[in-house]
Amino acid sequence: IFIFSSVTALLQSCLKTVTFATTVRANTCLASSPTFVRFTPSRLAFASTSSATMATNFTEPTTNYWQKILPSDHGSLPPWKFGVPARLPDSRILMLPIRPLNDGSNDAVASLLVNQAAIDVVEDLGTLLAEIVRPFQPEVIIGLPTLGLTLAPIVAQKIGLKRYVPLGYSRKFWYQDELSTDVSSITSPTVGLKKVYLDPHQLPLVQGLRAVIIDDAVSSGRTLQATWDMLEGVGCDIRGCGIVMKQGSKWMDILGPDRTGKLVYVLESPLLRAVDDGWDVRP
Repeated sequence: IFIFSSVTALLQSCLKTVTFATTVRANTCLASSPTFVRFTPSRLAFASTSSATMATNFTEPTTNYWQKILPSDHGSLPPWKFGVPARLPDSRILMLPIRPLNDGSNDAVASLLVNQAAIDVVEDLGTLLAEIVRPFQPEVIIGLPTLGLTLAPIVAQKIGLKRYVPLGYSRKFWYQDELSTDVSSITSPTVGLKKVYLDPHQLPLVQGLRAVIIDDAVSSGRTLQATWDMLEGVGCDIRGCGIVMKQGSKWMDILGPDRTGKLVYVLESPLLRAVDDGWDVRP
């Protein structure tokens, strides 16, 4: 009797366990299935109607960008998927990777980081830049940090100068506030204002001399405007500014017509907006 009772109790326990497991599985399936059915169409609808969602997928690592300049027949019309074919003054093409702006909009820019470019590409860009600033007949080349310092020595050498004057963000203990200015960057919006400095020992190399400012790009124009003001304020005769990449036209309002007329550039990078097939020029 004892054995029979024990076996009966064991069978009843197993039956309850099986029943509970079956109920849980059934409830789980019933609960999850409608949720899955409802979720899938809404997700597909969102993907098909949102150009920004689709276009932000049209980006790729920049590892292999800026490593060679392509022949002139490698240009293409928008919309572009991953890179913009920027045309150089000699009609060759430099592919620029597309980077969405981190501001919640559907906009993007095509970028150039000269310190990550192939050495011969940087040499070519510096040579092209030297040729377009040569008519200013500069006695001194002034490089803006950070990426303008990669190009400034090439430009100076190509036009026959033995040195250039670098500005910097890092303050040395002998620097003076009178030889600095506050600047900001569109590519580092979270950093806020920072100062750019002219070493006081370099001041005699720029005062009263014909100078050309060199930088990698102009976008908002605020950094260039502030630096231009500072240099002219200490007696530098700024004849012009040489830029590799011009982005948009917002900078023209900041610089004004006189300084805008003194700015020359190697290539143009349009501001972009997301479309269904990638990126197009922003109206």
